[in-house]
Amino acid sequence: MSSVAICALLIRAGYEPVFQVSCRDRNRIAIQGDLLGAAAMGVRNVLCLTGDDVTVGDQPEAKRVFDLDSIQLLRTAATLRDKGMFLSGRKLTVPPQLFLGAAANPFAPPFDWRPLRLAKKIEAGAQFIQTQYCFDMPRFRTFMAKVRDLGLHEKVFILAGVGPLRSAKTAEYMRTKVPGVHIPDEVVERLKNAPKGKQLEEGKKICVEIIQQMREIEGIAGVHVMAYRQEELVAEIIEEAGLLPRPFRPNQLSE
Repeated sequence: MSSVAICALLIRAGYEPVFQVSCRDRNRIAIQGDLLGAAAMGVRNVLCLTGDDVTVGDQPEAKRVFDLDSIQLLRTAATLRDKGMFLSGRKLTVPPQLFLGAAANPFAPPFDWRPLRLAKKIEAGAQFIQTQYCFDMPRFRTFMAKVRDLGLHEKVFILAGVGPLRSAKTAEYMRTKVPGVHIPDEVVERLKNAPKGKQLEEGKKICVEIIQQMREIEGIAGVHVMAYRQEELVAEIIEEAGLLPRPFRPNQLSE
């Protein structure tokens, strides 16, 4: 479903959604229109993505757009908001109020370049970051150490991507077929060695353990729970990880 459409429905239901914009699907004219339309409906949080290539999906014959990339998209949204004008220079009557986000993948080589890429996104306007799935905690800790060395954790809210694995078979599929996903061998082996019929429960347990480790890492502002086709587990994961009740903090996500 269209992200802007589902965000509009969620706003009506009293939720605060994150609108995902992909450069793969629209040119700069359409993207600017979508940003203004979303803001007019009360959507404030915008995740700016380049987008995966269509060849990894089920409609590989679709035409790619990629008029902008994620960093250019961030600058475009910031221009609408901060300068009150389109990329063409035409002025806006009412600038949109947007809270801008971007994605980061600490697990894609070259690893040393990833914090520098994050810095570029922050410079372009990113205020929050959602990372790729985090299953390799040693690699993630190394990434966050460099982020802290650069002082980036003081400039942006970093949400670590986490999620339950349904089975060892699912883990193998994700790490071989889904772009950017890295799952260490030891995680797959742990799922394989779970008692018969208990791989789902073990996958949830791994997710809870990762969240608890994330809470100890300086610079992590929260987690982004991704439970594809396992949405019913999200509430259980949040409760078992000890994330409730949520503490009040000024200047949380969209404030």
